[in-house]
Amino acid sequence: MEVSFSKEIESLRLGAGDTFHGEGILAITKALLQSGVAYVGGYQGAPVSHLLDVMVQAKGYMDELGVHVEACSNEASAAAMLGASIHYPLRGAVTWKSIVGTNVAADALSNLSSPGVTGGALIVVGEDYGEGASVIQERTHAFALKSGMCLLDPRPDLGVMTRMVEEGFRLSETSNMPAILELRIRACHVRGSFEAKDNLKPPVSTRALMENPAGFDYMKLAHPPVTFRHEKLKYEQRIPAARQYIVEQKLNELFDGKHTDLGIIVQGGLYNALIRSLQQLGLADAFGETDIPILCLNVAYPLVPEQVADFCVGRRAVLVVEEGQPEFIEQEIATLLRRRDIQTKLHGKDLLPMGGEYTVEALSIGLTQFASSYLPGPAVEEAKRWLAGNKDRREAAAKLTQPLPARPPGFCIGCPERPVFSALKLAQEQIGKVHIAADIGCHALGTFEPFSSGHSILGYGMSLASRAGVSPMMQRRTLAIMGDGGFWHNGLLTGVQSALFNGDDAVLLIFKNGYTSATGTQEIISTPHEDAKYNAADKSASIVHTNQTIESALKGLGVQWMRTVTTYEVEEMRRTLTDAFTSDFNGLKVIIAEGECQLERQRRIKPWIQSLLKKGERVVRVKYGVDEDVCNGDHACIRLSGCPTLTIKDNPDPLKVDPVATVIDGCVGCGLCGANAHAATLCPSFYRAEVVQNPKWHERLLNSFRGAIVRALQPA
Repeated sequence: MEVSFSKEIESLRLGAGDTFHGEGILAITKALLQSGVAYVGGYQGAPVSHLLDVMVQAKGYMDELGVHVEACSNEASAAAMLGASIHYPLRGAVTWKSIVGTNVAADALSNLSSPGVTGGALIVVGEDYGEGASVIQERTHAFALKSGMCLLDPRPDLGVMTRMVEEGFRLSETSNMPAILELRIRACHVRGSFEAKDNLKPPVSTRALMENPAGFDYMKLAHPPVTFRHEKLKYEQRIPAARQYIVEQKLNELFDGKHTDLGIIVQGGLYNALIRSLQQLGLADAFGETDIPILCLNVAYPLVPEQVADFCVGRRAVLVVEEGQPEFIEQEIATLLRRRDIQTKLHGKDLLPMGGEYTVEALSIGLTQFASSYLPGPAVEEAKRWLAGNKDRREAAAKLTQPLPARPPGFCIGCPERPVFSALKLAQEQIGKVHIAADIGCHALGTFEPFSSGHSILGYGMSLASRAGVSPMMQRRTLAIMGDGGFWHNGLLTGVQSALFNGDDAVLLIFKNGYTSATGTQEIISTPHEDAKYNAADKSASIVHTNQTIESALKGLGVQWMRTVTTYEVEEMRRTLTDAFTSDFNGLKVIIAEGECQLERQRRIKPWIQSLLKKGERVVRVKYGVDEDVCNGDHACIRLSGCPTLTIKDNPDPLKVDPVATVIDGCVGCGLCGANAHAATLCPSFYRAEVVQNPKWHERLLNSFRGAIVRALQPA
């Protein structure tokens, strides 16, 4: 049972006269349909996953509109979809997560940008930058600069964001340049409303097919010698056309203020934080009215030199608020001001941090310095007191008698990947330490305590490829870890094919949990069949009908050594890992660790169990616990597991000091604690209990009889 987006799908049907209420990324999805998009593709990833998730589940409605929706195998295949807009008046949109997705799509984007597009091409990128990011700290801006793509960075207001989607398509068609719409995390999740419009059925669609392909035009190919002409077209025609459209349609916003001798130029996505920071200085009110004029760049590239120059001329100083480094916008503004001999003092990274997220506090520190130089007065003093208060709170927290305990991220409760890392720790005690090439995905959580496993993370599905330079230099075989999502994304070709072609002697461990779980548990080609059911007889095998696509693909490529092991069988997994590292077989050895994603399993079985309970049928739930009289308090079980529900409590025995292990509520009954205790020969303190709901009459009778015996044996 998947996460349902039924409510979100209904909001996509809103038309003229209706008001949309919701979060930013869903508003963007609605705006695509209002813009007459003909095809949508992409690869999931926060913070833009909802866009594709909702459209995939709204397949019926998309068919009504004639919109083709495709969940792509990776970002490169998504970017390649935009090739449809090179020849044809088709508006297309693709989406992916941040710079890591853009890196994967770079080849297709370069070859798309060279000939340019006829139909509007929009790339919705979740700009995952800053302290809360889950990726490398880089920006998409560089790709817009190098390849010649428009870059929209809309102000986080649903009305502005949806308008920029529609204008992004028009800007792309006017300039023949692909357009990138970058959305920061806060923009994706900001909530608000806007006046909806009717969705537009694209003139050419799955319901209105083209009869013939376009005529051959070599100028539309990204191939020499015409690529040299493409380069001239970029700066002679496309960028000037884009700049003209930006000015005519007033895509960048100008906010007036009383201090006309000063100004601030800000990326659109940072506008809300900037206004909040100005409020701390008393330079803006609660309604966003600012005292310092602001040029809000809803289009971050290309800049319009005349627009920037007109804003800066005659002012004493201008502050450029640009998140991240290098400071592309600030450098370009500095260059165009000097070329026009405009002597306005330009500030930016001299007052604001070079890297890191521009939070309200970070902005306030820089703005305070800016205001102190040009607007000394009580407002600055108020801001300094606010910042000092924040500093005092930080210093007070640092003076705590004991530091707060570290709480590293961890696997979900019952995650099928945790027992594999437990088995890996046990296997290394026998064979010695091994080099482990980690990968992007849920299994990357194995790099944290208590497992601390992984020497490199170089890209989604790239683990096997990343150990190629290490394997020949190591006395012991190396291990590469990847998930089934990474396997289909990149690992099959860049890793498995390369290792087989070169005859590499290495071990590959594939987590087969059935979904691309780290991006929101989207389905993939190896997702379990829909007729898979909860198997009450065997808690470790929740997938009844196994999808063998991964095994078939590996066999087809020529993998000769392959084992499939249920992840919760810790002892069996340890033996298999040990065998792989000590086997006489010289070549690629693949271990497939099979265990369904616990989140998806719970989503699937919980409604089923609830339906049984409503019918009054018997339901058995497994629960594990620790016999506190047997537990010796060494906590080896916790160090080997890391499960959040396996923790400690005070020892009930007054003669013992060490706390004992305990299993708290939240346990899903995966059985890992007992399996670890067995595999590692730990103390026999774990017990397995069955909680029976709606028991049969004979079970009630037996329970009463047992209770009577226990009470009789208890001392008075």
